[in-house]
Amino acid sequence: MRLLGYLRPYSLVFSISIFGMILAAATEVALPVVIKPFLDGTFIDKDPSLMTWAPIALILIFLVRGVGGFIAQYASAWVGNKMVMDLREEMFEKILVLPLKYFHEHSSGSQLSKFTFDVSLVQYAATQVITVFVKDTLTVVGLLAYLIYLDWQLTLISLIMLPPIALVVRYFNGRLRWASRETQDSVGMVTEVVQESIDCNKVVKIFSGQRAERKRFFEASNKLRRLLMKQTMAVAANVPIVQLIAAVATAIVIYHVMGQVRADETTVGGFVSYLAALLMLTSPIKRLTGIMEHLQRGLAACESVFGLIDQEPELDDGVVELEEVRGEITFEGVSFRYPGTDVYALKDIQLTIQPGETVAIVGSSGSGKTTLANMLPRFFTPSNGRVLIDGQEISTISLKSLRSNIALVSQEVALFNDSVLANIIYGSEIEQDEQKVTSAAEGAFATEFINKLPEGYESLVGEKGMKLSGGQRQRLAIARTLFKDAPVVIMDEATSALDATSEKLVKDAFERLRKGRTTIIIAHRFSTIEQADRIVVLDSGRIVEVGSHDELIKLKGRYEKLYAIYASSDVD
Repeated sequence: MRLLGYLRPYSLVFSISIFGMILAAATEVALPVVIKPFLDGTFIDKDPSLMTWAPIALILIFLVRGVGGFIAQYASAWVGNKMVMDLREEMFEKILVLPLKYFHEHSSGSQLSKFTFDVSLVQYAATQVITVFVKDTLTVVGLLAYLIYLDWQLTLISLIMLPPIALVVRYFNGRLRWASRETQDSVGMVTEVVQESIDCNKVVKIFSGQRAERKRFFEASNKLRRLLMKQTMAVAANVPIVQLIAAVATAIVIYHVMGQVRADETTVGGFVSYLAALLMLTSPIKRLTGIMEHLQRGLAACESVFGLIDQEPELDDGVVELEEVRGEITFEGVSFRYPGTDVYALKDIQLTIQPGETVAIVGSSGSGKTTLANMLPRFFTPSNGRVLIDGQEISTISLKSLRSNIALVSQEVALFNDSVLANIIYGSEIEQDEQKVTSAAEGAFATEFINKLPEGYESLVGEKGMKLSGGQRQRLAIARTLFKDAPVVIMDEATSALDATSEKLVKDAFERLRKGRTTIIIAHRFSTIEQADRIVVLDSGRIVEVGSHDELIKLKGRYEKLYAIYASSDVD
């Protein structure tokens, strides 16, 4: 089992846990062992010394049992929690290096479910299941050995219950594994519905979508309920059937032992000791069959967790480290289509952007603007052609070096639930430079609102920056970009959906940002791009026009039509 590989670094503590389990199991076996001499010595031999050592032996047995149980439970829990922490770290490390297409194909709700629900099942399997399995297996082996010692023929008769028990357990385990796997997917769906309802709560309210969301949640929740009931049915049917088989075998044994007592072939102590050991077998066997439920859930969860861990990270085979980047960007015959589609999102893009030049990419929705921008930081890899920066093909450059020279500001500003300061210096590997932070904030016209916050730069911005207005979030994102001071900047629809005052502030901040930097603008708000050095017009993934604003207006082509639509809507 692959999960056991995560146990290796903690083998010493796990060995201590095993030692505790052995102690606990040994005391289980010791109880029926002391019954025989105690009863025979008291009622047959009339041995007075038993009055002294029997109570002491009983106290010692339970003392050792308590110590062993504590050691086993604490040590196994410590190991289990460390293993799960390692798993979570490995999962998170993989999340950080997965390609962008993975997140397009998998919902965030299902991924969150892996980190919470699935890992909790793995944790239970890694602690309680191992503890119960080892301890109770040792107990069963010890009790069986004692039963064989007392009467091997009778014990063999009692073992007739094992094959049917194994068949029952195997059957129900198969059903349980399937139900557990389906349940984990269903939990991810419930999480996804809840998350979307929270993230899109304004849309839900304004479009009166409460009824639709209730229906979605009920369907997802009801599916989960049905799957959980299937799990419950498998567990509920498994245990009583196993117990019934064990009871039949026990009844057969009792019948034979009582015959031996009548024939004076065994003593009262031997009979009670044998019967006690046999009955004591039922509890560990019950627990062993019971943990199969948790084991199957844990194994199904492992499949989900390792399914994430085994995902291929984004390709990073570049070895070139960029030094001083001028910012010349070249697209040579770049074409791209998304996996699973036959339609090209980009077709034979030929474009060179000079160092320090500001180029705006415009086009109708779906024309390929954002896809083109995603080529530069290698979020996507061209299906054909190549992209170069300063004459160096980007596929030969290490991702870290490439992306350290590119900054991104988008409409959906990504801010972390941390302080203003932490968001400005995010990702910086150098020591905090107060002057540089202040300069970046001033350059983005952000000091105006930062200084009004309760704790200034130490104020928390809230989840996704919800404590700030849209314009404030974008200015903070520009401040982060100024702090990074990358030679290449991508502005992806950075001034959409802002009021006039906020748009002017963001536009002024952007003007400061683009000075001395190669800048690519992707926007529908034409007021943002009129001052661009060049405008590239995309239509159905192809470049159809290139020129300045005035040149393209005079051309009376695709750009002029798009601009006319913008101008008329702006007047309205």
